[in-house]
Amino acid sequence: MTVATRLADLTTFRVGGPAATLLVADTTDELVTHAQTAWQDDEWLVVGGGSNLLVADDGFAGTVVLVRTHGVDAEPDVDGVTVRVAAGEPWDRFVATTVENGWTGLEALSGIPGTVGAAPVQNIGAYGVELSDVLARIEFLDASTGGRAWVDAAELALGYRTSTLKHGRRGVVLTVEFRLGTTVEQGVPVRYAQLAGSLGVDLGTPVAPMTIRETVLRLRASKGMVLDDADPDTWSAGSFFTNPIVSAAFAETLPADAPRWPAGDDVKLSAAWLIEHAGVHRGYAVPGSQAAISSKHTLALTNRGGASAAQVAELARYVQVTVLNRFGVSLVPEPVVVGDLLAAS
Repeated sequence: MTVATRLADLTTFRVGGPAATLLVADTTDELVTHAQTAWQDDEWLVVGGGSNLLVADDGFAGTVVLVRTHGVDAEPDVDGVTVRVAAGEPWDRFVATTVENGWTGLEALSGIPGTVGAAPVQNIGAYGVELSDVLARIEFLDASTGGRAWVDAAELALGYRTSTLKHGRRGVVLTVEFRLGTTVEQGVPVRYAQLAGSLGVDLGTPVAPMTIRETVLRLRASKGMVLDDADPDTWSAGSFFTNPIVSAAFAETLPADAPRWPAGDDVKLSAAWLIEHAGVHRGYAVPGSQAAISSKHTLALTNRGGASAAQVAELARYVQVTVLNRFGVSLVPEPVVVGDLLAAS
């Protein structure tokens, strides 16, 4: 299927101009064929749920491959279950499937938008769990060789919101394989303080996976992080900036009440705290702009209705400059930015 369409219609930010060509893959074989076709173009882009994309208003001049493949296959054994999932499967629908089947490990990642195939690119994570905890391998179509092969998770250099898929390894994820546990009577240990507080338990306390999922969905919804057509606070790419990682020496120069966590020899900071304490508060918008900081969560930039990609980018640059001037910390955008939107003007 080949059509032309606005990328605003395919992204959760609801901004972005037209794609010159859009190829829709409903099967894995189609995905392989469309990817090989796209690679003949000077520019190509793979889009799943569009939840981590900010596309320029003039659109994309190359070929976009839209991944709409589906399917979940499971092989249980005495130690757990191996689950293989088509790249286009909606992430939260898959998580719901795992909880319903008693497969454990993903319940804390409920409510994250996007598709399964995009999850390893960012090494998605939330509430004390990262994809790398349960990812076994991916089936990958390599753009440099044209080869199709399984790649072990250990080869993807999975880190905080990063992987070789995000930086350098060009191609298309076809299938994702997980190694999950099975529900035990006492439940799954809670690994994040905010989640434990919402559940009214201590860290490490085992809780039923369905209860964890329901609580995570409520927490995410309270922050505008569960997609809702009726709520512009959810018209975003989720957290727009990653939490900065700085040296321990630099962290000592920050106010004592600035949240921080160990990150190897370095220190991870809270981007949301830095933004708030630099003076950019929830609901802030550049005068005349339809892009604004979420009214529920400082870390989300949102489209209040009719925003342009340029307005979103203007707000992002404002936040970056304000935090840099106040704290000397450079905030790094988490979404994939298509176009020169965040280049210094």
